[in-house]
Amino acid sequence: MKIIMLGAPGAGKGTQAKKIAAKYDIPHISTGDIFRANIKNGTELGRKAKTYMDQGLLVPDELVVDLVVDRVNQEDCADGYVLDGFPRTIPQAEALTKALAELGQKMDYAIDVNVPDENIVNRMSGRRACVGCGATYHMVYAPTKKEGICDTCGGELILRDDDKPETVQKRLNVYHDQTQPLIDYYTKEGILRTVDGTVDIDDVFQAIVEILGA
Repeated sequence: MKIIMLGAPGAGKGTQAKKIAAKYDIPHISTGDIFRANIKNGTELGRKAKTYMDQGLLVPDELVVDLVVDRVNQEDCADGYVLDGFPRTIPQAEALTKALAELGQKMDYAIDVNVPDENIVNRMSGRRACVGCGATYHMVYAPTKKEGICDTCGGELILRDDDKPETVQKRLNVYHDQTQPLIDYYTKEGILRTVDGTVDIDDVFQAIVEILGA
């Protein structure tokens, strides 16, 4: 079972990807993890990626696809895998489809965790992080016992710049420009399935399990 997770930043697709991986005993694959593993192991692909990253440049699509295809051809992916955070653009999606086709493979599902922008902005702007130990909380969903104080170390809680409404909206705008076209792409491929990401995490997961049919 080969699955691509789609969804805006903060929609919860990473959480669902982990739950899918655990239930079906398949690897949860993110491009960040692939980069780190290849760089740590000093592979040729890792060295190539590092030259771009060291210069603060984006790793070219062709190289990212090579890294992903290399990863999904490893033994632990024989029964499938969950791709999280890739592909992000149409050229990446097309390159992945082509590379898999050459191996006689194809993706089975692209699951879109759909959450309106307004909900995501509210979710993210409610998050608070401890300046001391880095623990994270949410003012509504996971509040501290004492307001503004970390339960773990007693440190002060702050709203990170990443979670400020205007920053979140900017990231969402980029997502809509770049990644939203993937919804259309995978709809045409006939593998897109959409779940309501505004409901409880466990209910989202149950909807995904029903789609995967197991």
